[in-house]
Amino acid sequence: MTAGAVVRADNVPVELTETGASVKLLLDTGTDAPGLVRRLVTVPPGARFAGAAGAAGELWFVLAGDARLELDGTAGPELSEDRGLWLPPGAVYDLAAAGTGELTLDIVTLPAAGPAHPSDPPPPPDPPVPHARDLAACDVETTGDRKFRVLFGPGRGCSAATQFVGEIPPGRAPDHSHPYDEVVLILAGEGVAHVGGSQHALAAGTCLHLPPGSQHCLENTGTALLRVLGVFHPADSPAAKLQPQA
Repeated sequence: MTAGAVVRADNVPVELTETGASVKLLLDTGTDAPGLVRRLVTVPPGARFAGAAGAAGELWFVLAGDARLELDGTAGPELSEDRGLWLPPGAVYDLAAAGTGELTLDIVTLPAAGPAHPSDPPPPPDPPVPHARDLAACDVETTGDRKFRVLFGPGRGCSAATQFVGEIPPGRAPDHSHPYDEVVLILAGEGVAHVGGSQHALAAGTCLHLPPGSQHCLENTGTALLRVLGVFHPADSPAAKLQPQA
């Protein structure tokens, strides 16, 4: 997939699973090497979604609905709206939507790490078991006029990548870039993504890829908050920015 791609979930083909769930592949940032893979999964009442987490683990976020989850054959954390979940590599899952509504789930599969440099210290081990965290229980952090909550990241259950929800008020901040590879899903609001000199309309369901070092800005052109769900790799703070070139 082209680096810096912007897609609308409504325009992505649906793949139906044998157990009744539907899956949309929103983004795969891998080109010459494995990258972040983002999928949107919908599980209607009476259907199930089953599989195994990727070789480097997965970060999940419940966009809507509730579900019962089994992991490696035993009961796992309950899934409900605005709850994040870290799945360690290879974890086998089987979930079913609970109640009368459908479950909508964002899943980002992390890329397998390349060979470490001999002088690099080993990364701290992540929990070997799945771990859930509610967005409301995460501290609010601020960068400029923007607020965000980190669900997972270094010291928060996942050393390889960061998962966060951010809120962007109306207006436009200066263009900037980050040192990490990032995929962003618009949860609510409207705006314009300024990426590498191009502009792309933003609305709920828009997903975009921000490669490392790419100049960008997400402008909120509406009157309500622009709410975004981001996952980036390698892990860092959502406030981390590269210094502009002189």
